Amino acid sequence: MKGIILHGGHGTRLRPLTYTSPKHLLHIANKPMSQYALEDLKNVGIHDIAIVVGDVYPEKVKEYYGNGKEFGVNITYIYQEKPKGISHAISLCKEFVGDDKFIVYLGDNVLRKSLTDYTKKFSSSGLDAMILLCEVDNPSKFGVAYIDKEDSMKIKSIIEKPKNPTSNLAVIGVYFLTPKIFDIIDDLKPSSRGELEITDALQLLMDKGNKITYDTVTGWWKDTGTPEDIIHANRLVLDSIGTDEQFLAEKDVSIKGNIIIGNNTDVSHGSSIIGPAIIGKNCKIGRNVRLGPYVSIGDNCTLENCNIENSIIMQNCKIDAKEVNLSSSIISHSSQIDGDAVSKKLQLLLGERTHLKL
Repeated sequence: MKGIILHGGHGTRLRPLTYTSPKHLLHIANKPMSQYALEDLKNVGIHDIAIVVGDVYPEKVKEYYGNGKEFGVNITYIYQEKPKGISHAISLCKEFVGDDKFIVYLGDNVLRKSLTDYTKKFSSSGLDAMILLCEVDNPSKFGVAYIDKEDSMKIKSIIEKPKNPTSNLAVIGVYFLTPKIFDIIDDLKPSSRGELEITDALQLLMDKGNKITYDTVTGWWKDTGTPEDIIHANRLVLDSIGTDEQFLAEKDVSIKGNIIIGNNTDVSHGSSIIGPAIIGKNCKIGRNVRLGPYVSIGDNCTLENCNIENSIIMQNCKIDAKEVNLSSSIISHSSQIDGDAVSKKLQLLLGERTHLKL
């Protein structure tokens, strides 16, 4: 099998975080969100992976992942000139896929459960497609699957963002497919928003009598389309620290309960950390710092005189503002916050290389 990670889109709901970087490189618990997709694919034995990049700083994606050797995979980059929909992005991978079955993974999705069982089920079957479904509270924001009442394993229909859904089963951003999907996409017409929708492709695949089924996701799944989603995903990932299935086991770290501290990081005796939390390598946590719970601090950060909770601080940041209180914040890499005392909590979204004087 082969893997495809979709890395396009403008991430307008995440601005200013995405003015200078693709949204999929924003960090969740000290990893770019798309790295979770790559590791999920690698862990089920998929080593040939295509990353479909868009027109938002594709060079940064290539700079981070390279040829994939560092991550134990082989990466091919495919360029999607404009965001014309998931089906359009898949169609660009026809030559890469060849005659193989493949998994498409949206790079802004984080999935708690391993893909192992789903992959075994699909690879050993004669299915033409398999989708994963998850119960959600707001189905009108997703593609929604309707299940046949007489045959619980049969999908009756799939509708993209229905206005008045009677099903709460969202189609999550992981698709198990065969090359049959390429002929289906050739017959698609753009939706009202001008895109080739994956839900339309799956519906047409069913309408033409092909074999398609589903499985349901246990645990949790997160679509990280907003800053609130990213912070929530950070909490969910940090909650895995110390469990058998933690996301964050790396070399050269120390794990103390539900706190991970990177190599060559110094924490002052005058500071405190409340887990779950992760601090990267080569950090200096100085005087009067209180971190946590649910805080991620990237590599090479310097912190003094601050209280931070439920927040993401990316690599190479400096914070030294007497008694500043950050909550539910995302601070992009190489940013700096300094100044005088701030008595109330601040909620900040800072794009990379921002310098904020309080």
